[in-house]
Parts: sequence; C-alpha cells; structure tokens
Amino acid sequence: MKVAICSDHGGLTLKNAIANHLAGTQYETVDFGTKNYDSCDYPDFAFAAAEAIARGECERGIFVCTTGIGISIAANKVKGIRCALCTDATCARLTREHNDANVLALGGGIVGENLAFDIVDTFLSTEFSKLEKHQRRIDKITGFEKKYLG
Repeated sequence: MKVAICSDHGGLTLKNAIANHLAGTQYETVDFGTKNYDSCDYPDFAFAAAEAIARGECERGIFVCTTGIGISIAANKVKGIRCALCTDATCARLTREHNDANVLALGGGIVGENLAFDIVDTFLSTEFSKLEKHQRRIDKITGFEKKYLG
C-alpha cells in the first residue's frame, strides 16, 4: 500500500520518525514534504498529498503538523478525502471501521513517537467494516461533496 506522508515544520520530526518506522514494511511511503525546519505553510503539503490520494496515486495518508488540527482542516477541503485527527489507537481503529477515513492527522507536539506508531499501525492495518449504516453515512458525505465541490 502506498501511503502519502507530509508535514509542516512543526510536524517534521514526527513525520520522519513515522517514515523510518514504516521503512521495510509492506507500506511504501511517498513524502510530499516539508524537508526542513524552515517555517512553512501546512496547506501546501496537505493539498499536494491529499490530491495524490484523491487521484488514486496513494491509498492512504499520514499528515502531521504541530497539533494536527490545521493540516486536517486543509486535507478535508480536497474532494474525496476523509481525514481524521486521532490521539489514540482506538480513534484510529474506529475512524477506519466506521468512516473509512483515508487520511490520518497527527499532532507532532501532542503525541509522542511510541503512541504515534501505535496509532499509525492501527490506522493502516484496520479495514472499513462495510456495515450498511456506516456506508450510508459516507454516501451522504460523498453526495454533499458532489453537490458543492463539483
């Protein structure tokens, strides 16, 4: 599975740790930046990575900024993206099972590496439940996207 990863300067340390954590696994990471600690704008990286997911070039994404809030807001502006900010593995599991989220947002200043690795591993290994009630809700979101985002 190809996984788009990105961060701003506030999430770079955690993004790099996650990339190292996933190296040599079944997950191939595609890094959309940033590559240095110079101040930068998270929407630039979130939009590029989210568009790659929306086009089908990557299946999932892991986006990191200082809190995870800004980068998740930006990612969710891209049609077809369901980005969830998670702070524990239970949220990561449930957002995959219930929401079929395709992007995970993390706060580099909020969660430590070990917790982040648990969240990432859970997010990437959990499948969508395909229960009718969950699909119905996702279909409503998709319908709204089509109406307002073209």
